[in-house]
Amino acid sequence: MIRLAIYGKGGIGKSTVAANLSMAFAQKGFRVLQIGCDPKADSTLLLREGRPLPSVMDLVRKKEPFGLSDMVMEGREGIFCAEAGGPLPGLGCAGRGIITALEKLEEMGVYQECRPDIVLYDVLGDVVCGGFAMPMRQGYADHVYVVTSGENMSVYAAANICTAVNNFKKRGYADLGGLILNRRRESGEEVRVKELAEDFDTVILGDIRRSLLIPEAEEKGQTLLEYAPESPEAGEIRALSEAILKQNHLF
Repeated sequence: MIRLAIYGKGGIGKSTVAANLSMAFAQKGFRVLQIGCDPKADSTLLLREGRPLPSVMDLVRKKEPFGLSDMVMEGREGIFCAEAGGPLPGLGCAGRGIITALEKLEEMGVYQECRPDIVLYDVLGDVVCGGFAMPMRQGYADHVYVVTSGENMSVYAAANICTAVNNFKKRGYADLGGLILNRRRESGEEVRVKELAEDFDTVILGDIRRSLLIPEAEEKGQTLLEYAPESPEAGEIRALSEAILKQNHLF
């Protein structure tokens, strides 16, 4: 089993990248578990035709008995889907919610029951503290991949995430697998992201062009790989999935 965490600032497209990667892995025959670690609980929507999942935190708050099947449901291509969720607006700590949700999933045997080849954590990365850093910690992700564009705020957030990963790596936790450039057609964005990769001694593992096909696919409740499987953009997602598999000795 390999465990991957996809980080990136809010709105950068990390959940779209994560869902498409899960689909690419599943289409190659791997058993995949995607766990959304964003309080919005929308990471797995594209894998379930737009149908939301009850989040682990919603189930915990009800204080009623529940089981693994209430938290984890199958999406298309047999992908297992779960959402951590977050606190009620204005109450509680979103980071603490992620910790609670991941611990509850583990306690209920999600990895033993689903038997995934690949676990993919989709994590909000505007802040990398407390619970938002949980997937980097020992026993969770092995590698962290950071989605970024060349926009200043995206690069700034990506640099913070990379710094956190390097700090945790000293303790034997997850390492930095690389950057994923999700283009915004900004002038000079490739140069800025290359400089970011050099600053952290890492690589740009994937390069995804900005495309109208992606929002079109999402309007249909589909991943790009399902909506336009022969498109160059789908080819870029598949190339990224193969680079990650090769890095993890699975391709």
